Amino acid sequence: MTFDKLRKEAIAEWEALEHSQKPRILIGTATCGLASGADAVLEAIKLELSRRSIEAIITQVGCIGLCYAEPMVDIIKPNRPRICYGNVTPEIITRLVEDYLVKGDPCADLALGTIGDGHIDGIPSFFDLPVLKPQVRIVLRHCGFIDPENINHYIANGGYSGFVKALTMKPEDIIAEITKSGLRGRGGAGFPTGTKWTFCRRSPGDQKYIICNADEGDPGAFMNRALLEGDPHSVLEGMLIGGYAIGASEGYIYCRAEYPLALKRLRIAMKQMEERGLLGDNILDSGFNFHLKIKEGAGAFVCGEETALMASIEGKRGMPRTRPPFPAVAGLWGKPTNINNVESWADAAAIMQRGAGWFASFGTETSKGTKTFSLVGKVERTGLIEVPLGITLSDIVYNIGGGILKGKAFKAVQTGGPSGGCLGADFLQTPVDYETLTKAGSIMGSGGMIVLDEETCVVDLARYFLTFVQAESCGKCVLCREGTMQMLEILTDITEGKGKPGDIDLLLELAESVKLGSLCALGGTAPNPVLTTIKYFRQECEAHINDKRCPAKVCKSLVSFYIIPDKCQGCRICLRSCPTNAIAGDKRMIHVIDQSKCIKCGSCLDVCPARFGAVAKVSGEQLATPKEPVPVDSWGKA
Repeated sequence: MTFDKLRKEAIAEWEALEHSQKPRILIGTATCGLASGADAVLEAIKLELSRRSIEAIITQVGCIGLCYAEPMVDIIKPNRPRICYGNVTPEIITRLVEDYLVKGDPCADLALGTIGDGHIDGIPSFFDLPVLKPQVRIVLRHCGFIDPENINHYIANGGYSGFVKALTMKPEDIIAEITKSGLRGRGGAGFPTGTKWTFCRRSPGDQKYIICNADEGDPGAFMNRALLEGDPHSVLEGMLIGGYAIGASEGYIYCRAEYPLALKRLRIAMKQMEERGLLGDNILDSGFNFHLKIKEGAGAFVCGEETALMASIEGKRGMPRTRPPFPAVAGLWGKPTNINNVESWADAAAIMQRGAGWFASFGTETSKGTKTFSLVGKVERTGLIEVPLGITLSDIVYNIGGGILKGKAFKAVQTGGPSGGCLGADFLQTPVDYETLTKAGSIMGSGGMIVLDEETCVVDLARYFLTFVQAESCGKCVLCREGTMQMLEILTDITEGKGKPGDIDLLLELAESVKLGSLCALGGTAPNPVLTTIKYFRQECEAHINDKRCPAKVCKSLVSFYIIPDKCQGCRICLRSCPTNAIAGDKRMIHVIDQSKCIKCGSCLDVCPARFGAVAKVSGEQLATPKEPVPVDSWGKA
């Protein structure tokens, strides 16, 4: 079958869907939606429609990015704009069906926005929402709009046209187009993609491979997973283009087994490609042969490093090796191999569909295009975002993220996950691009972005990330294995009040040694959270060491709980919640906490009625309290 015929069939199916006289209901069933209860909402939709004998078309789509509003359900009635509803429950479904589908009331109080032509009173345009207005959707253009398990939806919306265009071009011209776009690897290193393809293209050898690195392992990161769940064909099209340009006939997708939904949708997508002659031998009668396989990884963070990843595909233990030779010369099974991550491949498909100039019109002089981030932490609107490179951290945190939760103060943002750095308020106006983040001591990484508020201890955070990378170190390099362990021990001591003068200098010395003495990026970047914490929050580190005080009141060993005598009403609520019987006091008696029994769980603070506010959490100080319970109102009168 020719591609023109495939496209005509796909467009006919899509237009029939778009112009259907039946109401359409779209529900986000990516992992974030399912975790928020989308499966129960889906069942409620089916049940309510069946109960009322309403015929409607239900489509499961990927994450549109507003994870904080999941589960999300969109309703399209004939000749009306699409209406998006967030935080939907089975109970809300009953109302939406009754009020909107049956009676015509769009339930504006429940709606987030409308998509498409037309306006509905009381409902804003979806893409004018503050969370979406600064964003540019290139990689995520189909997520939330097409059925990821239906290849026709992708083809009807321009899918595989980039690959078909590539088939008419010389491989060198394709690579030139990618180079012209300015695309840099979205896995974190930011190496120019066109240059990388050129190296592999020019490497001699009859057998070449390309690999999609989908081993996303950063804590808090889910960009690649969401893309594979919401639009797998965009990634696969990019791989087809790359395979043709480089001269590879085989490819692998290395995806961790912890992503079952992504793996399922990838397998469905590949089967559909094979059925339509888009994968296998003599693709679209072009003479181009390309075969794809999926390798499920076991979830080792180090396997995100390309040489460790290739070792894992070969059935060996996932450990990095020295370079050169680089994978472009001797990669998988010793053959020339090109590795890009999920987002890079999807970008390549978009570039070939719409042109290098269009892609390069976004971003900065040296960082072109857009970048997806998982925006998480202490921010009002968490989710999956895609922004033009060069946007400031402030725009991301405040305009897109809606600011800090509960009106608290911004403290820092961790970019690049465990390999990145912690940047404080002085960096809020910093443009997000490869060079600027590196200059600040952090990295772009694959796109994890964690926002911290005033109640976050950056020393404890650095300890957390170091715990992660220390556990994930493969152990091959002595400095990575032993150096990170020593750094972790020092940091743990500091957070437990056992820090000593000289610890900061020792941490700096160890950090530089680990960076210099490690083979791969895991060890090379592991000290970044520690280095940036010391560089930008040195006073906070010194307070832990010199004053035995945690300014954020997070480190358990350095905090204490007291009942404030002047405010205690002797209600016994805190006493009843204490799991260790550390609180003494009878009714109408000022309660007292036995510090030797207190495990600092904070339950007394949590349950003390706000109108009393009688429990204090302090660090580095002691409050004057009675040694034994005394009658309320007697304190200070003796």
